[in-house]
Amino acid sequence: MLDVVGVQLLEGGKVQYYLTAGQPVKLDSLCVVETEHGPGMGRVVKTRINLPQTKETEPLRRILRTAQAKDLEQVRHNEQLERDAYRLCRKLVQDKGLSMKLVDVSYTLDARKAIFYFTSENRVDFRELVKELAHALKVKIEMRQIGVRDEARRLGGVGCCGQSLCCCSFLKDFVSVSIRMAKDQNVSLNPTKVSGICGRLMCCLSYEYDGPKAKNRKSGSEGKPGNEKEKTCAQPGAPCPGCESAQQVSRPADEGSKPGLRPAPAAPVKP
Repeated sequence: MLDVVGVQLLEGGKVQYYLTAGQPVKLDSLCVVETEHGPGMGRVVKTRINLPQTKETEPLRRILRTAQAKDLEQVRHNEQLERDAYRLCRKLVQDKGLSMKLVDVSYTLDARKAIFYFTSENRVDFRELVKELAHALKVKIEMRQIGVRDEARRLGGVGCCGQSLCCCSFLKDFVSVSIRMAKDQNVSLNPTKVSGICGRLMCCLSYEYDGPKAKNRKSGSEGKPGNEKEKTCAQPGAPCPGCESAQQVSRPADEGSKPGLRPAPAAPVKP
């Protein structure tokens, strides 16, 4: 069995699993881990995860060490570098007239690589931009295009409920949300009511949605009394007992009972 813990990087994202490699880690503690870009800082959010040693668990990365004072100081230094790189890149984008929106900048813990996150509706030729950034910052540059949901996760914000966005607080993976979920829950289909700050359907529409139950509710609504059709007789001359036509036919004919008509006067009697 492998001793594995769940770690979430400080810049957000889903929980990733790392091998402890004999490192004493505790829940909610900071540690330095291996990432695909280099060393990074993360927080332990899950512990006591025992996985069988198989081929699928072999590529797991390791926890390098628990966070020390110098690591925390480096993180604060990187934050200043990220702010400076963001201003520089935004100015270059405006000068070159590139159709891209810069979202965020992230440095690796060793400050040897800078990752620029941006959104764009079209493909962008940023080769000249990368050259100028690398020359000015003296680090390795990577440009990464993300979606609008990832943009909301990285920037953060407050939803219509008054709470912090789910995607940047506890929601680790995005789920598929459809307009059918709102219809089955009788939610208003006004775009301003069902859309989040990212412009997509709110993730919380899937929290209380259950496909089979919603389907059963939809099919069961056809049997409600308000939806029953009025019963009519198959043969007008022979009405079914208990229906409205039968009551009208069995009623004795009385001209005076018709609304809006006066009874006919009696015929005079001849002497």
